[in-house]
Amino acid sequence: MKRRKLAESEVAEMPIQRSSVYQEFLAEREEILRHKWLESEKAGHDIGYERALLDWIMKHRDKWRASRKKIRRA
Repeated sequence: MKRRKLAESEVAEMPIQRSSVYQEFLAEREEILRHKWLESEKAGHDIGYERALLDWIMKHRDKWRASRKKIRRA
């Protein structure tokens, strides 16, 4: 059985879009992409998503998550 790719409008209507876990995933992904851009600018070339992801996890993830927790509690 061949699976079809969901249209963007179909994905937007899925309950997962409203879940807090998914929203946190999107926020974290945005931070990783921002880190990728900054580090690529410093390096003078695109460092790639995987390198940016690993670098961000090692250097920034714990602090970022702690700050997100504080914001959610407030």
